[in-house]
Amino acid sequence: MKRGNIRIVTDEFTLRPWEDEDAERLAVIANNKKIADNLRDGFPYPYSISDARKFIYLTKHSEGISRAFAIVIDNVVAGSIAAYFKKNVHQKNAELGYYLAEEYWGKGIMPKVVRCMMKYLFGNFDLIRVYAQPFARNTASRRVLEKAGFRLEAVLKSNIIKNNVVQDGCIYAILKDEFENDLK
Repeated sequence: MKRGNIRIVTDEFTLRPWEDEDAERLAVIANNKKIADNLRDGFPYPYSISDARKFIYLTKHSEGISRAFAIVIDNVVAGSIAAYFKKNVHQKNAELGYYLAEEYWGKGIMPKVVRCMMKYLFGNFDLIRVYAQPFARNTASRRVLEKAGFRLEAVLKSNIIKNNVVQDGCIYAILKDEFENDLK
């Protein structure tokens, strides 16, 4: 499946490939400490236009490694969702990552985006499991995953150091057969 042709349209949002023209809006969304504080250190803060351009470039040139989409609401880029495909003994797994612009928080959008992404991933790739690893204190992201049908597999005690603070992490997952049964 060619990456550039993928466009998933619903009544509430569209998932589409990142475009060069999205860099300015992405920089505005991502330059938010509340978002950066809940993501891995590879996500820069402050988040510059240069960071946005680099991210968009990488999404276009990572064939086979990942799938990243802009979340578009009312023709405005509102966030990002991506799946990172694993290798070796984890080859039928993908890790999910996402964030949404703060002005869209608390509106029930993200669980629907995650479910849409699961339908795309399980329908187009040879995966049996998709997982996410939110920080334990990120109750909003944990709730998104729960509403989208993921289950908590583990709380990993003191396995994250973010901003020099040791904290717990979580692993949430959904299996393909669980997802498909839930659709019935």
